[in-house]
Amino acid sequence: MLGSRINLPSLIQTLAVAEHLNFRHAAHALGVSLSSVSTRVKALEEDLGVLLFERHARGVRLTEAGRRFVEHVAVGVDQIDHAVKTAGMAASGECGRLRLGVHAFIPGSFLAELIERYRTEHPGIEVEITEGTARDAVMQLRADRLDIVFVAGRPELPDCHARRIWTEPLLAALPERHPLAGQSTVTWADLAGETFLVRYGGTGPQVHDHIVLRLAGRWSAPSILRFDVERGTLLSMVGQGFGITVTGAATSLLQTSGVVFLSITDEPEPVAFSAIWSPFNQGAALRNLLTLASEMARQVRTG
Repeated sequence: MLGSRINLPSLIQTLAVAEHLNFRHAAHALGVSLSSVSTRVKALEEDLGVLLFERHARGVRLTEAGRRFVEHVAVGVDQIDHAVKTAGMAASGECGRLRLGVHAFIPGSFLAELIERYRTEHPGIEVEITEGTARDAVMQLRADRLDIVFVAGRPELPDCHARRIWTEPLLAALPERHPLAGQSTVTWADLAGETFLVRYGGTGPQVHDHIVLRLAGRWSAPSILRFDVERGTLLSMVGQGFGITVTGAATSLLQTSGVVFLSITDEPEPVAFSAIWSPFNQGAALRNLLTLASEMARQVRTG
């Protein structure tokens, strides 16, 4: 209980006296009066019931009890100082952790460049990345296991904030020996009779729904095969003639032999990618990421 009655200024002034072994020099270093230092140290000794310093004409000397006390107090004060600095850095977004849910992490893509720039500008933030479907990512966001997720589309969630960040043209990925591979572009009519390959993970569910939406009512039900594979494996399957797929332009940055990417001319608009986050997350680390994302998006639009 004694510790709860000892104030921090008394400890700091005691440490200063222990460092300078002189009350006057300690007072000068702290910018306080000599009487303040003398009074506080004496009151502390009385509260502790031990003599911390032996006084003499030219200064003071630590007693054995004083030496042990100062050693432990110095560690505690350093920890308090570190805690204060760390809290300040976290409040300004200079340190901490940011947990991201992403649909893919493709080198050279907008998202990869965003994360790279963020880590460069905020080296004190530990960035954790989880890849998965939009549904899983939003569930983890709601469970406070992620701070922000990036998904394809423009979701409207009543309990979350959402903002469109960037767009990508939609491309058809075909085997290079496909009859359409020599064309510069294709239409949905060209693709109507094809077998489409999609993934269970990543943006696979959204790709599946998009294909159904585009072909519904105009042609017979599309043939869509689902596979529990990574993005690179799915593209390899396209290259080997298992079928075709549709994807955002960033996927074309992946080096995959035997695959060609063609624009779909009658696709109404590019694929939008959005950021989703909780309205209760007011952290500076998240705010800084959103600011940087908006800046980069403007540069892309005006560049």
